[in-house]
Amino acid sequence: MTTFTEETRARAREIISRYPADRSRSALLPLLHLVQSEEGYVSPAGVEFCAEVLGLNKAQVGAVATFYTMYKRKPTGDYLVSVCTNTMCNVLGGQEVYDTLAEHLGVGHDETTEDGKITLEHAECLAACDYGPVMTVNYDFFDNVDAQTALGVVEELRAGGRPMPTRGARLCTLKEMAVQLAGFADEREGAVADGGPGEPSLRGLHLAEQHGISVPGFDPNTPIRSKAEADKAAAEAKAKAEAAKPAPAAEPAKAAPSTAGNAGAAEPAGPAAATGSTAPDVKAPDAKSPQLRTAETRQPDAGTAVPDAPGTKVPADGAPPVPRDAQEAEAAGAAANPPAGDGKPAGDDAAAQQRNLKEAQK
Repeated sequence: MTTFTEETRARAREIISRYPADRSRSALLPLLHLVQSEEGYVSPAGVEFCAEVLGLNKAQVGAVATFYTMYKRKPTGDYLVSVCTNTMCNVLGGQEVYDTLAEHLGVGHDETTEDGKITLEHAECLAACDYGPVMTVNYDFFDNVDAQTALGVVEELRAGGRPMPTRGARLCTLKEMAVQLAGFADEREGAVADGGPGEPSLRGLHLAEQHGISVPGFDPNTPIRSKAEADKAAAEAKAKAEAAKPAPAAEPAKAAPSTAGNAGAAEPAGPAAATGSTAPDVKAPDAKSPQLRTAETRQPDAGTAVPDAPGTKVPADGAPPVPRDAQEAEAAGAAANPPAGDGKPAGDDAAAQQRNLKEAQK
């Protein structure tokens, strides 16, 4: 059974600290990458480790680890070579590339060479149809490959070299890649010094430059502000908007009710005097459909009118239907709707339908 190093445990604590205390379960995905970076796959010991540090059971961790294909459940080589065999790449020769590699390496899908260097797999789609046929090594792209190009890449890998991908940074091993996916920087010298986009990806940019197309008012030299600078600018804009608001007008003083010449006149009755209710006077929802008002009465919420508020009409459900023998009703319906003999569907007789409706209302 694997005993994880103290460095791995310290990194696990760092990963968990990135999440709120009551959301620590969200750290499971990077933790699975972390254990894979030490063992080269997610072993039963790795599942147990993740469950232990997160307070989960092994079934919960295993359910996640088996769902995502980037988590390997058996020992995997230093380099995962994936060849796209989906429609576009297949038409362009992807299957030939895969078959050539499988024969040369002596392995099939999801199998690893005896030296532990390479695991081969066929991929349904690598999302690079404009570069097909494509293959990836630890998810870095090698574009427009053919059988001989692919053989050259795997032979260089087996000899200890690290061929340069068509797009992306320098190749790393599966374990080194798992460290990065766990959220830690690639500390290799010049790890991200190389790479760049391919020509098909830049085609739209070149067309925009050729035809003078740009976003109105866009200045490519505008520096990207830090979060602190953006927060400060937002606070200043908010304060400026608040200062520009007009001061609220003072409410006119209410005149005292006059009793002169009104001796004996009755004052208008308020809601409490009229109904005896202390509920606030909520406007009756007469603009709503009866169905909506009925639903609100059955399941009230904060926006539902108070039932005893003045002017509120509370819909009442009708009398419940009288129970009837279901078998008798079904038999009566079948008897009143004989199969039609003229090609029309059964039940096309209007008189029979009226009899059924009357029977149901009894």
